Amino acid sequence: MAKLHTKRHGKSGSLKPIMAKGELPEGLKLSKEEIEKLIVDYAQHGMPPALIGETLKKEKGVPYIKQITGKRLMDILKENNVKIDLPPDLMDLMKKAVNLNKHLAKNHTDIHNRVRLNRVEAKIWRLTKYYIRENVLPSKWRYNAQEAELLIKRV
Repeated sequence: MAKLHTKRHGKSGSLKPIMAKGELPEGLKLSKEEIEKLIVDYAQHGMPPALIGETLKKEKGVPYIKQITGKRLMDILKENNVKIDLPPDLMDLMKKAVNLNKHLAKNHTDIHNRVRLNRVEAKIWRLTKYYIRENVLPSKWRYNAQEAELLIKRV
């Protein structure tokens, strides 16, 4: 897949280890059901999905959620009716845009970061179109820098 704002192509060089179907990694003491329960508990305590995966990997020794449970983390959350207000990737981009806006308010002549802010906002607009099309966001939802700052403060 080509990178968004460059002419280079990026490919990951790593591959996940191949496991036989139904086989659990060596040293894993948790069952599939326990892992799913942990995921739901972490999400109900307000932990974002990326942090859930990282916590499971570091603290519980769960290397790959999808290989063990057979489902993606977001699918597990949907099955258990755990509602996430905004998609995590959109929220991360909005945090980045809010921080860039704060920086540009102090440093008016920083042209390089103004260009970077334009790129981040273009990604946000592109993602909102996708999520509206996929019915993840309501059709009237629009990105606004001031509202994004309020959303980020609330989280």
